[in-house]
Amino acid sequence: MLGDTKAWLSTQFTMKDLGEASYILGIKIFRDRSKRILGMTQNLYVEKVLKRFKMEHSKRGFLPMRLGVNLSNKQSPKTDEELKRMLDIPYASAVGSIHDASFQSDDDDAKSQSGFVFKLNGGVVAWKSSKQDTTADSTTEAEYIAASKAAKEAVWMKNYIQELGVVPSIAEPVVIFCDNNGAIAQAKEL
Repeated sequence: MLGDTKAWLSTQFTMKDLGEASYILGIKIFRDRSKRILGMTQNLYVEKVLKRFKMEHSKRGFLPMRLGVNLSNKQSPKTDEELKRMLDIPYASAVGSIHDASFQSDDDDAKSQSGFVFKLNGGVVAWKSSKQDTTADSTTEAEYIAASKAAKEAVWMKNYIQELGVVPSIAEPVVIFCDNNGAIAQAKEL
């Protein structure tokens, strides 16, 4: 399918195949096929920002996950019931989204930052991070604005994928994860 898409795009645009991507949008991509590892990092960008603000020698913060944590297949579902429960989760086979907002994260104008990531069949297909246009009065409002932007993107993406006709499970509702109970309650009121 990827080869067909590439072939079609090359008939529409002047293209040059540069091989496997190693950098995209400032994100370094690294692979180790023998260990089945695919990863991404923005180390260079972080170092550049730290240097810009003369913080390159500052104390490092905590990692979101403990260093050296071992993940294994033993943590996977063991019984047929556990496996069935996981297979019934719509976002495992269709489109799913997670979004977040940081409340008034810009000290200069008190605007919040929003972002979302959409996955399709286990792979990221769309993402965005941007400053919100309005100044939110609460974390609930900032999260609701982020959820609204993610929902608009979900509607567009679902319609687009339905027109392509390549993902049968796209008829399922798009699941949007939100971590703010106030924003969830507001969304349910509409």
